[in-house]
Amino acid sequence: MGEPKNIDGLTELDIEAELARFEAEERAKLGLETAPKEHWVDEMTTPNFTASQRKKTTLLVGGLTLAQDYLIEGALKGIGYEVRALTEADETALRFGKEYGNRGQCNPTYFTVGNLVKELCRLRDQEGLTSEEVVERYAFLTAGACGPCRFGMYVTEYRKALRDAGFDGFRVLLFQQTGGFKQATGEELGLVLNPNFFITVGKAIFTGDVINLMGYRLRPYEVEPGSVDEAIEAVKKDVYESLQNGKSVYAALWRGRKRLEAVKIDRMKAKPKVAVIGEFWAMTTEGDGNYHLQRFLEQEGAEVGIQVLAATLLYNLWEFRHDTTARLELRGADQSKFGLAGSDAGLTLGGLYFAELALRMWWQSYAKILGLTGFVLPDMDEVARAGHSHYNVELRGGEGHLEVAKLILNVVKQKAHMTVSVKPFGCMPSSGVSDGVQSVITELYPEAIFCPVETSGDGAVNFYSRVQMYLFKARQRAREEFDKTLADEGVTEAQLRAFLESPAGERFASNLRVPPHVSAGTTTDLIREIAPYAKANGALGRAKVRATVTAKSAKKWVEKDGKRWLNFGKEMSPYLPAIARFVGKELVEQVEQKAPSVTKAWTRVFDRATKLSAEEEAQVRAAEIAAATAPIPTEKKKPQGLPVVA
Repeated sequence: MGEPKNIDGLTELDIEAELARFEAEERAKLGLETAPKEHWVDEMTTPNFTASQRKKTTLLVGGLTLAQDYLIEGALKGIGYEVRALTEADETALRFGKEYGNRGQCNPTYFTVGNLVKELCRLRDQEGLTSEEVVERYAFLTAGACGPCRFGMYVTEYRKALRDAGFDGFRVLLFQQTGGFKQATGEELGLVLNPNFFITVGKAIFTGDVINLMGYRLRPYEVEPGSVDEAIEAVKKDVYESLQNGKSVYAALWRGRKRLEAVKIDRMKAKPKVAVIGEFWAMTTEGDGNYHLQRFLEQEGAEVGIQVLAATLLYNLWEFRHDTTARLELRGADQSKFGLAGSDAGLTLGGLYFAELALRMWWQSYAKILGLTGFVLPDMDEVARAGHSHYNVELRGGEGHLEVAKLILNVVKQKAHMTVSVKPFGCMPSSGVSDGVQSVITELYPEAIFCPVETSGDGAVNFYSRVQMYLFKARQRAREEFDKTLADEGVTEAQLRAFLESPAGERFASNLRVPPHVSAGTTTDLIREIAPYAKANGALGRAKVRATVTAKSAKKWVEKDGKRWLNFGKEMSPYLPAIARFVGKELVEQVEQKAPSVTKAWTRVFDRATKLSAEEEAQVRAAEIAAATAPIPTEKKKPQGLPVVA
């Protein structure tokens, strides 16, 4: 550094140079190295998994509910893949995640990343495979997405932790939630994302949804403890074998319905209904990641309302439809990734409406066969309207506006006595944004019992204590609701129990029957349904009651469900001509090609929608060449054995 400049008698220092000099002196005192640091770079962005490797590579899957992970294993085995579902993420997985993961990650990252590393270490340390054999014989299949929260970095976290655990080069296969259906051509792919793949995975996910819902619906009211779990396990095993062997899933669900019908339940119990919402993984997992929240609530005497994966897919479809509709207002050419330039916007919107309709019908078909009556997938337009006044629907981090809207609808429509919002400690979208808005919602709706809780992996006592405080209020409300309903209907509990045990009340006592929704509690809904029959005089009186109830139900369907479907049809109708043109064009091409099989025709349509453009092909090839010519990183000593947490 030169001498300080003297300007008009004042000394001017070079601040930057002075700071650099001070830093150099301090680093020398501390003995810190001055050489540039080597930063880790993810060089496995395009993992190699070809068709020739399919038979000798086992795909590991995990991250959803236990039922869905298990059924996905069977489903993918049924279409020719070697698959194994990971065990439930537990405290040991958390230790592995914290040992090998980056600092400051959220709970889902530590649990899911640690669960994979734990399994690979088990293969190496207990089954005797070398690290190289593990890398060669196994791969991990997971979903990913971009966004403001750390979920967008999951795949990089997996690869970084795998390298540090001694499994550098382990393949993490990622199909994105946004734009992940497109594939590069070239050598035949090991993971073929064709219609058969997605239909097969859809079967596993949707049957897992309805099986989970049936378990949570019946378990709180079982007469013999453990009987529902036993029946549910039998249903899952039957569906698994059907998926694995290419047999009818509907037949397996029908057999499962018979098993569930045999379980004895008693719905004349005043139980608080608790809806679980929050960050996706925290509210979905059923293990140590959320301190077994669902089972804890059941042990405390609550009926749990869970969120289903089909609702998340409906939200994704709503996002695309909402954004596409907004893009119609753009004045200039829309050349962005999801732009409408050069495309038929009507066909795009029509396809999204059709996809939503198909998803709902597909899901409900499984629900009806298994006996899951009275459950309706959420109307995402209604959800958006409910939440938008308090949480802008254009903000998409985490669950977006869903958490706020769910709390409002739970209170306004009396869907639950209490709402628990569970998320990892410091979750930016849920804790940092949604919970702040929820404070306004609880002021506007003072009757709401809203319990926000965070998980950190080591705070179960505080977590349970907080939930129990709110659950005490919910129990009181459920009991008050129960007593008030008995008084309003002019009946007693003993009178209703006697009616349910009589031949006239047999159909109401069926464990698959769900009373029409009026209030938050399942038992109070049952009281409202059967009280008129219990008070009726003889068969003629009950027939009159039934006629009145049927007329009211029909009127309600017309005013509610019928109106909803009519509005859906009106919204979809402007885009029907575009769909008709597309179908007509496809039919003409099929005739010109001598009408190949339906399977081949569908595959050709799917390939046309998912095949990369010439520009995208060029980008992929450039990335492959860059990866192939990149310098090989220097070999580093790989840690062995189990991690030790200080």
